[in-house]
Amino acid sequence: MKRGSYLHQLSAVSLRGRAARYDGTAAAGRVSNDEGAESRRMFLKRDNPHTLVVGMTGVKMGDRLVQIGCAHAGRLGAVAAKVGLSGRAAAIVPDEASAARARKGGADAGVLVDVEIAPPSRLPVDADAFDLAVVDDTGGLFGTMRAEDRVASVRELARVLRPGGRVVLIGATPRGGIGAILSRVQTGPPFASSGDAVKALEADGFRSARIIGEREGLAFVEAIKPRDAARRET
Repeated sequence: MKRGSYLHQLSAVSLRGRAARYDGTAAAGRVSNDEGAESRRMFLKRDNPHTLVVGMTGVKMGDRLVQIGCAHAGRLGAVAAKVGLSGRAAAIVPDEASAARARKGGADAGVLVDVEIAPPSRLPVDADAFDLAVVDDTGGLFGTMRAEDRVASVRELARVLRPGGRVVLIGATPRGGIGAILSRVQTGPPFASSGDAVKALEADGFRSARIIGEREGLAFVEAIKPRDAARRET
């Protein structure tokens, strides 16, 4: 074999070896990057476990927010914190235990939340006072009501929202399998995920009522108060 041909073959083998090593390194890098991205997502979730709820409510700076019920202090605080200094956050809850959770949620998030105790069927606020109403039904606040009280409560949501304002109802999805057997916590009937919440909102004139998502054991229902509601009421 000629020397030039032999060197050419050695060079080709070397190039193939480097290419193989590069492919292996690149693949390992892609795996490492994927693992890094997943780690960052998990870190962010641990840092703010209520990112899903905040995103699904669509709350933004400057909003006038009212939350009805408070089964979880952290969720209320995370949502209320988004309105900023230019907005307003209020919570109307049915009992003192819920009020204590609401106050704690606001304090932990470093945000001022006006907390009042009143039944959802008689909200002590002015008409058209809020841009967004969040209903925390994860403890069955609306789902366990008598039919007539639920109708009155939905009507109150329509009254306190401005025309074009939104309501987002957060409910618990039904648990299945071994979790349902072992769980001793009563989360109430699946008012949100069953479609009953959509029907109740539509019955009182809300538009575009729909289930917008079910994740992490929670169901989200959104509806909009018609912009011509004031004209129709007169």
